[in-house]
Amino acid sequence: KDVVVAGCATRLGAAHVMAAANANFLEISKAFCQHYYNVFDTDRAKLQTLYQDGSMLTFEDAQFMGMQAIMTKLTTLQFATVQHQVTTCDAQPTPGGGILCFITGKLVVDGGANPLMFGQTFHLMPTPQGSWYIHNDLFRLNYT
Repeated sequence: KDVVVAGCATRLGAAHVMAAANANFLEISKAFCQHYYNVFDTDRAKLQTLYQDGSMLTFEDAQFMGMQAIMTKLTTLQFATVQHQVTTCDAQPTPGGGILCFITGKLVVDGGANPLMFGQTFHLMPTPQGSWYIHNDLFRLNYT
């Protein structure tokens, strides 16, 4: 199945039909997660294709509405390099054909020796073109 996440095709097996998309919610979630963090870690500016004007990001205690505000936040984070190390990626289908993704993992910031723990939740929604976009994005560092 070919799954398209805002322009990134991922091979999943049989022929893709939107009606069956939620039947593969876990595979779609994992493919999305891999794509999102790869793009985030290499060129954050390219994440803009994953958000729309109706998208919302909650980053720690701050909320950002719309692709432009979200991208301003993500591209002005105060580190030079980051590497996401995903530990878990859980998913559930949602009404309207969406997918709820919950990710936990570690962030290695600027090559530091002490990774930061994080949790992130995405609500993915299908587009009429057959791809996916991030409708809701919640990010939180986990302090111990």
